[in-house]
Amino acid sequence: MPRFSFIAKDKNGRSIENFIDASDRIAASDLLQRQGYFVISITEFSMQAQQKRGGPVHRVTIKHKHKKIKLQDVIVFARQLATMLEAGVSLMRSLEVISGQVESERLSNIVAKVKNDVEKGLSLSQALSKHPRAFNQFWVSLVEVGEASGTLPMVLNKLTFYLDQQNAFRSTVISSVIYPALLFFVACGAIAFFALFVGPRFEGIFNQMSIKLPLITVILLATFAFVRNYFFYIVGAIVISIFLFLQSIKTHKGKEMFERFLFKVPSIGQIFRLIVVERFAGQMAILIEAGVPILAALDIAEKLVDNITCGKIVRNIKEGVKKGELLVTPMEKSGFFPAMCVQLISVGEETGELSKMLKHVSKYYQELVETYIKRVSTLIEPAMIVFMGAVIGTIVIAMFLPLFKMSTGGI
Repeated sequence: MPRFSFIAKDKNGRSIENFIDASDRIAASDLLQRQGYFVISITEFSMQAQQKRGGPVHRVTIKHKHKKIKLQDVIVFARQLATMLEAGVSLMRSLEVISGQVESERLSNIVAKVKNDVEKGLSLSQALSKHPRAFNQFWVSLVEVGEASGTLPMVLNKLTFYLDQQNAFRSTVISSVIYPALLFFVACGAIAFFALFVGPRFEGIFNQMSIKLPLITVILLATFAFVRNYFFYIVGAIVISIFLFLQSIKTHKGKEMFERFLFKVPSIGQIFRLIVVERFAGQMAILIEAGVPILAALDIAEKLVDNITCGKIVRNIKEGVKKGELLVTPMEKSGFFPAMCVQLISVGEETGELSKMLKHVSKYYQELVETYIKRVSTLIEPAMIVFMGAVIGTIVIAMFLPLFKMSTGGI
């Protein structure tokens, strides 16, 4: 296949010089544009011509922006690999090019190792399975099916679409929670500021004036004094509590207890349950659509659903399917899955459109969760604002009330 040298600009405006394999110049340009590059020039590359000009054959790579592997990095990798394979670029060449363009340093090193393993005779799925932190069983199974059926680009496109949806869904959830959380920390910061800096000054003034203080002022000054005297103990207790909590939910028993607690919390428990159902349905949909056998898909979903309660239910579903039962029979018995979910999956099994119905379930509950979260955050935001106003208002009143009474002759 012909090789072309190109000069292009990425989405950040940086110039990139590299090589690309394509059937012709138009195909090379189209491939680069689909990767998000603005093409400046493309010329057919000749090794002999390059050597005659006395110029070195080199490859310019993107400078790594970070070390960690983010979900967006994996999405870009899947999209680039699918695009290049669709364009007819060989797997080896695709991995070589992508390894130099990945923004994550760790992922770049992993892709280079995957390329070396493929060179040694391993399949792509086998090479990816050696790096479970970057490419979990979900990835490996889908790639394995794509390799066996000769539809790897199509499977990678499905995987990219699913990961994009999950990324957008997660971003929506996080953005809805950030503002109320920010208001809460601002309120805590305001209390700490008054306790550490403002309260002592007012207390000194009141002591010099030798006046009888209102009860609200006495209580507030006593609270501020307690916070000042035990500030580092309070901060240490909070940090230790958070650390112990995080360590406890890493254990099987601790995580299960925390999940049970979340499921019982009004509104939040319902949202949490629907998020788990959506994740299970989305994973099952793409696995079955890609051609993964139902039992293997359930086995993968059990490991990836990341919820002990749902994982046990999926295990029971798997045992039921082994005995010849339908999916919906143990799902309905569990009481975990909503009636709407069970009905759609039942229809999918009866009509032979299970993957299609699972997609509908995933999309429906994504939209439902987003709606719930928006409603809850809409209620929490004004409540947090009222809370902040009440806290700061109480502090201001308690601090200035003695001065006001003294100026009016009340003390």
